[in-house]
Amino acid sequence: MTDPLPSFPTSRPRRLRYNPLVRDLVRETELSPRDLILPLFVKPGKGLRQEIASMPGNHQLSIDTLVEDVGAARDLGIKAFLLFGIPAPKDARGSSALEDLGIVQESLRTLRKAYGSSVLLVTDECFCEYTDHGHCGILHTRNGTQDVDNDATLAVLAEQCVSHAKAGADVIAPSGMMDGMVGAIRRGLDAAGFEHIPILSYAAKYASGFYGPFRDAAESPPQFGDRNTYQMDPANGDEAIKEVALDLAEGADMIMVKPALAYLDIIRRVKERFAVPVAAYNVSGEFAMVKAAAKNGWIDEKRVTLEILTSIRRAGAEMILTYHARDVARWMK
Repeated sequence: MTDPLPSFPTSRPRRLRYNPLVRDLVRETELSPRDLILPLFVKPGKGLRQEIASMPGNHQLSIDTLVEDVGAARDLGIKAFLLFGIPAPKDARGSSALEDLGIVQESLRTLRKAYGSSVLLVTDECFCEYTDHGHCGILHTRNGTQDVDNDATLAVLAEQCVSHAKAGADVIAPSGMMDGMVGAIRRGLDAAGFEHIPILSYAAKYASGFYGPFRDAAESPPQFGDRNTYQMDPANGDEAIKEVALDLAEGADMIMVKPALAYLDIIRRVKERFAVPVAAYNVSGEFAMVKAAAKNGWIDEKRVTLEILTSIRRAGAEMILTYHARDVARWMK
C-alpha cells in the first residue's frame, strides 16, 4: 500500500466491524478442516488406544484402532493424515524402517484398503523412532564424538521412502534435516517408478524446545546428546531461506516450517520468497500448552486454538499439521 489513506473522520475502519455479516464478507483469512493434516502414531499390537499423557486426546494406536480413528476423523471433514511408526524392534541402523512388513507399511496398506483414495496418506521419513539411540540416521564417530553420518543415511532414507510409496503413501515427508536428502529421495522414487509422488520437505526444521511431548508419543528421545548438528538454530532466519532454496532445487514440491508459532516470520518469508505450497507444523509443545492452560481455566480453548491456527494461515501456510485437528473440525461442523 503506497497511496496515503484519508485520515479520521473520513476514514473509520470500525464501519466494517459493526455488522457481523460485513465482518464475514471482508475476512481476509479462512480456516477449514481441509487445511489440516492430523498426525497419528501407530505401533504393533491389537486393540491399542493408549492416551499420550502430555498430549490429551491423542493416542498411540494399533493398526485396527488407527483405521477407526482415521474413519472418525474423515467423517469430521479431515482428509489428510501424517503417519509416525513406533516399531517393536529397534537397532542402531533403524532397520525396521525398511521392512516391507514394517509398521508404517502395513498401516498404509490397511488404510488404503479401508478408505481407498478418500484419504491422503503422508508418511514422516526419518529414523529417530526406529533407532535404539534415538537419532535421525546412522551414526559415526568424529573427533571422539558420535554424530549422524549424513551421507551414509541418504541411501537408507531413500530406501525407506520407496518402501512407503510401494505400500500406498500419497506424499513423502522427509524430516531428518540431512543435507541432500530431497535429491536422494527424488532419485530413489523416480528410479522405482514413483515420479508422480510429491515430496513435502521439512526444509526449515528448528532444534526446538517445543518437541518434548512428541518424543513421549513417538518414543524417540535421543539417548545421548542432542540434534543441534542437523536441526536448525532457532536464532537463524536467513539460513532457513537457504535450506528451502536447496530443497526446492533438489526436487521438493512443498515446503514445511517446524515449529509454527515461534516461526511465523519464517513462514511469511518462505511464502513471499518462493511462492510454493507451504505447510507449518503446529507441534506437540504448542498443543500441550493450550491444553494445559485450558484445563486450568486460564484461557478459552476454542477461541485460542482457532486464533493460533488462523494466525498460521495468515502468515502464509496453506496446510497446518496439528493435533488440534479433530477439535477444530468438530467446532466447525
